[in-house]
Amino acid sequence: MEQQIANKGFHIPTKLYRIGELVQYTPFSRQTLHNYTIMGLIRESQWTDGGHRLYDESVFEKLARIDELRKTKSLTEIRKILGQDQN
Repeated sequence: MEQQIANKGFHIPTKLYRIGELVQYTPFSRQTLHNYTIMGLIRESQWTDGGHRLYDESVFEKLARIDELRKTKSLTEIRKILGQDQN
């Protein structure tokens, strides 16, 4: 279906999520998500005019990875692991 839409030349913007929506769809609290952003574990993709962070859909995959790593790793170790993944 997406391919057909792309072939017609439609430009469909990526859905951006506010932190409250991330709280709603994940097991993380607003404060935890804020801390993860400050630590660089996740990154906002845009800001609203009012100064609110907006996250793209890729944040869910990153949060799932963090959730899994938290079972055996510290946040410092996770930051190193995620940093290596980006290189």
